Amino acid sequence: MPEIPLGVLDLVPIPSGSTAVDALRNSIDLAQRAERFGYARYWFAEHHLNPGVAGTSPAVVLALTASATTTIRLGSGAVQLGHRTALSTVEEFGLLDALHPGRLDLGLGRSGGRPPGAPRTPLPSTVVDDRAPNGLLVPPRFSFAYLLGSPRIALQRKLLLLPGAESQDYAEQIDDVLALLAGTYRSPEGIEAHVVPGEGAEVEVWILGSSGGESAEAAGARGLRFAANYHVSPGTVLEATEGYRAAFQPSEILDKPYVSVSADVVVAEDDNTARELATGYGAWVRSIRTAEGAIAFPTPEEARAHAWTDEDRALVQDRLDTQFVGSPARVADRLEQLQEATDADELLITTITHDHQDRVRSYELLAEEWRRRGHSSQSS
Repeated sequence: MPEIPLGVLDLVPIPSGSTAVDALRNSIDLAQRAERFGYARYWFAEHHLNPGVAGTSPAVVLALTASATTTIRLGSGAVQLGHRTALSTVEEFGLLDALHPGRLDLGLGRSGGRPPGAPRTPLPSTVVDDRAPNGLLVPPRFSFAYLLGSPRIALQRKLLLLPGAESQDYAEQIDDVLALLAGTYRSPEGIEAHVVPGEGAEVEVWILGSSGGESAEAAGARGLRFAANYHVSPGTVLEATEGYRAAFQPSEILDKPYVSVSADVVVAEDDNTARELATGYGAWVRSIRTAEGAIAFPTPEEARAHAWTDEDRALVQDRLDTQFVGSPARVADRLEQLQEATDADELLITTITHDHQDRVRSYELLAEEWRRRGHSSQSS
């Protein structure tokens, strides 16, 4: 098996009974530990109006984390372009790169900002069974229609966008980001725009996507790196990676496709302990998928007190079935299975437990097992 680097995806979760301040301090501590453990990347997600998630601004948290670390690559997973401009994004990451050159990953996503009624155009899935050829579970596709159409998401969009503003076409926005970074931007009238700092920044541009639709196609057509979200939408991970590779065109950046795939993981010394630490995951996912907004991550006792309905269980079953929970060896086996099924070049690990030290220990145990199997922490 090839050497596969591991990275970290951090939502900056707030455990029940703690505060956003605690969560931010925990994330910076975890980034420092991840650097020592040998992880290749540390990415921050962007979420809004979620009481249990403090990761609202990747660039701000990245600035804090970059000052507290020295070698690990840092990035966004992802900046939500739906309520931003290409210029503001390049300016933010240009500032970061100016002080921490060569360490930044600019992960771009469109989630959270799709205009009302905008079409979704996923490629037809080639997955006809609930298992990949090597046995990886690929559950039925989950529909995000209710979530995307919820009043909370509408309010989020209203508060993030200026009055009367509409999101730019996503592919056009990516092109503008690339042009501003390269110093080749020209307006339709021929006027040049040069971003200082930002132009010439040594950032790696990634596109994040959950299906084989616009994001995968945009990443492939531009020869960019692509990150597929098995942890968000496990039912579409294969169509996402297939769609990206089908659309891929060699570029000055890459001569062949390059894919990272994410996974939800909890590791402990033994399977029973890991399952106990992961007890709160179902209730937490339910809060997101009901469009209530992520709750503070519950203790196992708080999670067991939830009265589950059949509708609740159906809402989260795909995520529960595809969370990798157990001993280091068990989880590493499943990660290798995920890598084999998707032909991923890297894996991105997201772990949430109620206790911060359990979370740190999970990443430590996984890194030790991964290293024991001969995998590298270096990305290409």
